Amino acid sequence: MELRDIEIFLALADELHFGRTAERLHVSQARVSQTIKQVERRIGAPLFARTSRRVRLTPIGERLRDDLGPAYRALHDGIDRAIAAGRGIGGVLRLGFEAPGVADLIEDLLDRFRQRYPDTELLIREADFADPMAMLRSGEIDVLATLLPADEPDLTTGPVVYTEPMVLAVSSKHPFARRKSVTLDDLARDTVLRAAHPPEPYWIEEPRQWLTPAGHPVTRGKPFATFQELLAAIATGAGICPLAAHAREYFSHPRIRFVPFAGSPDVEWGLVWPRSAETARVHAFATVAAASRP
Repeated sequence: MELRDIEIFLALADELHFGRTAERLHVSQARVSQTIKQVERRIGAPLFARTSRRVRLTPIGERLRDDLGPAYRALHDGIDRAIAAGRGIGGVLRLGFEAPGVADLIEDLLDRFRQRYPDTELLIREADFADPMAMLRSGEIDVLATLLPADEPDLTTGPVVYTEPMVLAVSSKHPFARRKSVTLDDLARDTVLRAAHPPEPYWIEEPRQWLTPAGHPVTRGKPFATFQELLAAIATGAGICPLAAHAREYFSHPRIRFVPFAGSPDVEWGLVWPRSAETARVHAFATVAAASRP
């Protein structure tokens, strides 16, 4: 079997769908079907049972997947390590986090990168709460894990590394603290606190008024320079603040309740880096991150 045949077989064994396999490998669906037929002829037995509604592995197909999978991954890891040595990927990759807890939440990704590139050291840094992009632009870090979207003309947006729901942080004395959930429209019922991100450049208009999905105006409160100052303000009832759900575990506070949102979209943490400073190490980390997504 050719390496490409093995890749197509393993991708179909994972997806169990000819169309998705074709999209994943950037080939035609006919190419996937033709390759599987050729492999089955060589094996002398069907590897997949196909019906009009589903595709599943036969027992022989399952055994072939289990035999080939580890060898295929080991082969690619060896090639990646050779490429890394040739391109000088070894060294230090400085990885910043807008929310330090996200470093724990993507520990599996960090471990996979360390295993694949053992000559590259990951240096974890906490980004500035008030200006998460500052360390990227100053050259203090190479890559930043930040909340998306991050549409900045001088930055490249890479893959999503973690997805989670939102919660609303409120004082334990707030009426919302007794509720099982809140909605985005509830944001119009109190002052919404926020981080003190830098102002837009003078040539960019001030952002328009925030509105809830139902069109109700949102009152924006005083911005805060540190996360601890923000939590203290919430605890004293100065306002409320939407946060990523991991805040419940990482920033537990006796006078703050974290109330789940009902019907709100999840938030995504993703990688960004300067367009002018994409190194082989940055590219390698982004590639591992993209391959780690389900």
